[in-house]
Amino acid sequence: MPNVAVVTDSTSYLPESLVDHWGIRVVPVLVIVGGRGFEEGTQIQPWQVAEALREWKVITTSRPTPADFASVYAAAAEAGATEVVSIHLSADMSGTYESAVMAAAEAPLPVTVIDSRSVGMGLGFAVLAAARSAVDGADAAAVAEAARTVIAGAQVLFYVDTLEYLRRGGRIGAASAAVGTALRVKPLLQLTDGRVAPLEKARTANKALARLADLTIERIAGRQMDVAVQHLAALDRAQTLADELGRRLGLSDIEVNEVGAVVGAHVGPGMVSVSIAPRL
Repeated sequence: MPNVAVVTDSTSYLPESLVDHWGIRVVPVLVIVGGRGFEEGTQIQPWQVAEALREWKVITTSRPTPADFASVYAAAAEAGATEVVSIHLSADMSGTYESAVMAAAEAPLPVTVIDSRSVGMGLGFAVLAAARSAVDGADAAAVAEAARTVIAGAQVLFYVDTLEYLRRGGRIGAASAAVGTALRVKPLLQLTDGRVAPLEKARTANKALARLADLTIERIAGRQMDVAVQHLAALDRAQTLADELGRRLGLSDIEVNEVGAVVGAHVGPGMVSVSIAPRL
């Protein structure tokens, strides 16, 4: 085991194979459906959230407690780690980062907590960079720097079928959602400094997804970047977009996977996102 343990939360949506390979420790965020709490990734699956949303059930999310983080940090110390780098979703989206900071203050080993200002693979790519650095034998300062370098260049663009779920979760204003619904536009959005921000509008889903591909190419601008496509209950859309990006960028390693319950509850079925990050 590396001297530096890398910890993240479940909203990084890293494939289990990568989590296992790089020895990443994942703290689950909670999803509340019908008053019952479920750990994301183990106790509730994306398809269940998509189904509940289609039925207009009330779904909320809840951050991990400081105690949840404390147990993971303690386990890392018991396994032989001498330091921890803990990287999490945007503090403007969740109190997860705050819980990690509180636990770090009482941890039995030094813990560096990083706010990724992102979510999904925008967070995941930073976690992977940190984990690779740790496996290579870097100290905590270098592991944290690898994560911060990726965070500084990471971007997340996404399409949603409707703004209603973002409105319900308080991620956009009611007025913006009402205008979008009234005009029947298909919105493209982005994460800007850890918050959801409007990007463009299109008249149809197909036009929006085609524009999402164009914008991704423009943002990459010939640089060496990692690319991932994620979705909720929209695998065909996601795979089509990934194939198009792979063809235009000459990439064969674009990760395609489904977001989990926490992000899914806020974006709704049909969402497709593209995350890009500097390749270290």
